[in-house]
Amino acid sequence: MRVMVLVKATEQSEAGEMPSTELLDAMTRYNEELVKAGIMAGGDGLKPSSFGKRVTFDGASRTVTDGPFAETRELIAGYWLWNVKDMTEAVEWVKRCPNPMPGKSDIEIRPFFEMEDFGENLTPEIAEREARLREQTEGR
Repeated sequence: MRVMVLVKATEQSEAGEMPSTELLDAMTRYNEELVKAGIMAGGDGLKPSSFGKRVTFDGASRTVTDGPFAETRELIAGYWLWNVKDMTEAVEWVKRCPNPMPGKSDIEIRPFFEMEDFGENLTPEIAEREARLREQTEGR
């Protein structure tokens, strides 16, 4: 099962406060454990939303909004891509994670859609094109 593990932003992360040396060390050790266990496929921290842009879609219209964005609790400060047996294993690994923020913080786990989740809407032709795209992007 593929999951995305989302580290939610806090006021401190949105203010651009950098993690302490101790937290960087603890997170690096944790990431090393994830790699050694064969779980981590990728991950990174994200700069505050003040560095970002948001594109809003409304039919054929596109509107670009510069950050920062309101509602810090809805923003993401970092992420991992994991391959786990099931959601239980993902939760167990997240519970082992050092607190990624100086104070209270949240980490959200979201499973990826897999091809079989799309049912009859996924034609064989679309499935074949998606498989080719995956092969091309995994080699990067």
